[in-house]
Amino acid sequence: QVQLVESGGGLMQAGGSLRLSCAASGLSFSSSTMAWFRQAPGKEREFVAAIRWNGGITDSADYVKGRFTISRDNAKNTVYLQMNSLKPEDTAVYFCAADSSRRRWGMQRTLDQYNYWGQGTQVTVSS
Repeated sequence: QVQLVESGGGLMQAGGSLRLSCAASGLSFSSSTMAWFRQAPGKEREFVAAIRWNGGITDSADYVKGRFTISRDNAKNTVYLQMNSLKPEDTAVYFCAADSSRRRWGMQRTLDQYNYWGQGTQVTVSS
């Protein structure tokens, strides 16, 4: 029933921008913390950014701070990742994740804190 569908990935030259979208259905979106993770071939899936269900507080990994911005539109049940100043090392499959447990405390940066995942969208940044 729960579906997270990512879109917006593609091929971009270094220095360019992309905006990823994740459309959610089948869950209470407004009460879910949403996040983006990414995984490059042969590497572990890593945290990119999260936005809490309560208050819209955001968190992002150091390697994307100042370049990537996570946001959400509860009216559209959609979370976004605006990616600017893209680098080749940003190349990965980007996954949307949701935590429906309504946690109040702490940041959420680990895979086990999310119970729903999208299929991923490929982002490739060329030099």
